[in-house]
Amino acid sequence: MNNTEQRSSLFEMDGVPHMGQAIPMALQHVIAMIVGCVTPAIIVSGAAGISASDRVLLIQTSLIVSALTTFLQLFPIGKRNGFHLGAGLPVIFGVSFAYVPSMTAIAEGYGIGAILGAQIIGGICAFIVGLTIKKIRNLFPPLIAGAVVFTIGLSLYPTAISYMAGGAGQASFGSWQNWLVALFTLTVVTILNHFAKGILKLASLLVGMLAGYIFSMIFGMVNFANVASAGFFSLPQPMHFGIKFEISACVAIAILFIVNSVQAIGDFSAMTSGGLDREPTSDELQGAILGLGVSNIIGAVLGCLPTSTYGQNVGIVTTTKVVNRITLGIAGLIILIAGIFPKFSALLTTIPYSVLGGATVSVFASISMTGLKLITSEEMNYRNTSIVGLAVALGMGISQVSASLASFPPWVTTVFGKSPVVVTTIVAIFLNICIPKMQASKDSVELKTQHTDTADIS
Repeated sequence: MNNTEQRSSLFEMDGVPHMGQAIPMALQHVIAMIVGCVTPAIIVSGAAGISASDRVLLIQTSLIVSALTTFLQLFPIGKRNGFHLGAGLPVIFGVSFAYVPSMTAIAEGYGIGAILGAQIIGGICAFIVGLTIKKIRNLFPPLIAGAVVFTIGLSLYPTAISYMAGGAGQASFGSWQNWLVALFTLTVVTILNHFAKGILKLASLLVGMLAGYIFSMIFGMVNFANVASAGFFSLPQPMHFGIKFEISACVAIAILFIVNSVQAIGDFSAMTSGGLDREPTSDELQGAILGLGVSNIIGAVLGCLPTSTYGQNVGIVTTTKVVNRITLGIAGLIILIAGIFPKFSALLTTIPYSVLGGATVSVFASISMTGLKLITSEEMNYRNTSIVGLAVALGMGISQVSASLASFPPWVTTVFGKSPVVVTTIVAIFLNICIPKMQASKDSVELKTQHTDTADIS
């Protein structure tokens, strides 16, 4: 292979590939992320009770800002060997599920403007994390990150079940038709995940939703009125949803941004290890987190919900070894084009809740299992199981009985009672700092001794 051929390779980060090779790989990335990118906007829209046109706009902006954020991470601004925004690594960004539980609670109480205001504060926090990442990274070992991710997945299950039943508040909620469509969609997704290969396996969510969508038409669940009234071309409308700084919302989202910033390091590390056979440099990680913070601040002004790295696209890079930035840039361009056409966004709003629930319940399950894998990557001794167990128990327990905080000021309920992720994060970090690691070994020995003594007695 000569130098020209080598530079044009899909497997070279800075190569210039043939379009015939690059476009199919780019489409693969788009297919893998597009459902996940628009689903948070659909869920939050439902919680906020906004109009159909605003729902279309929120989906549209999600696609546009995700594309712009992807461009920033692929092609950084500033010095590559110094202070810069963006990692310069082959990643795809999209609207993150990690914030959905908190965003839903905020949308119900204060509206989307409060989410966007909190997002600006969260973006600032992420920027600070980027500046100090070397010093605070040890606060978020896999055990803590895993507990948080595990809780995020668990907290999303009620949303998935509500959607499978047809969406809370809908006239047909709980009907057998909704459950039939949801289970049909879930069955298709599951079969493709476990038995299909290649593009069908990769696009299992998309194909499953298409199958469920067509099946739902039999029951008259699809209405195209919003598509007919939507325009052909439109750009984001800055400040359309307003910006509102609600202290309780800011605290909740800021904590999630700090956790998610550190969690993103895991995605970048997985991508470089699998795709480039190396660890990311400190400059790359710092640029990645700084870029995440700045892009979310700008995204909030444009009306987009929080964005972050997409693990499924990291998986594609590590599996295919296609690390070419131009290829992923083409994927970003396709996402951008999809976003500037409102009719496409309006078409996505016609997806019945039962189809959405049937497809996303498997996504939420995989989020929980990802967290579990992170947790079990560390030794499951008495210390670590206590930390995870208590953190998840308090987080999930308080959120399930938020009325237990009724005598506290309302902001306490918003921060600690509406989303389990905040409580889990705080408790896990606190216990990890306070419980000495040496104690773990002693406890393990004591437990083994007790077990042996009990066995001898029996």
